Amino acid sequence: MMLTEMSFRDPQFLYLLLLLPVMIFLHWRRRNKRASVRLSALPESMRQADPLAATRWLPFALRMLALAALIIAIARPQSSEMKTQRRSAEGIDIVVALDVSTSMEAMDFQPNRLEAAKEVALEFIEGRNDDRFGVVAYAGESYTSCPLTTDHRIVKRSLRDIEFGLIEDGTAIGMGLATAVNRLKDSKAKSKVIILMSDGVNN
Repeated sequence: MMLTEMSFRDPQFLYLLLLLPVMIFLHWRRRNKRASVRLSALPESMRQADPLAATRWLPFALRMLALAALIIAIARPQSSEMKTQRRSAEGIDIVVALDVSTSMEAMDFQPNRLEAAKEVALEFIEGRNDDRFGVVAYAGESYTSCPLTTDHRIVKRSLRDIEFGLIEDGTAIGMGLATAVNRLKDSKAKSKVIILMSDGVNN
């Protein structure tokens, strides 16, 4: 959870704000004193209310607001993000090994087996916020599409970018597993998992 904390680089200038109530009081007192000695030469029945009388305070109020804003600006306000809560969790290192052989083009799942497998993997990643993920693609050979990372956006993008024809065709499950194991061998996580996704038999 992140909160924004407001602070001032020169907070001593904020003491000038204490002058504003004094200035308001002196202004109010001066106006009342001036009004108490004002005489009218017109009879009471001929006097008319001044429609602008209610707005005579507005220029002074605007001056006070401008002065307050100037004082705050001189104090140089600045904001900083403050972390109020730190959450620790023991995550698992997981490598998804995905079969990209031509048999995964079969359309018994829509739109095909590969895209269906991707969707299952993406849904699984969505629910594992504290885990690191990596992605390995394999067919007749294998390669690392994404190394272990906590940035799930990169993991998901690498999954979506996997296509047919990027490597030699086949179903070398052993090579896919070997590459996945290599991704995990230097991991310091207490739990390490390989998720193997395939529709074929090892050749």
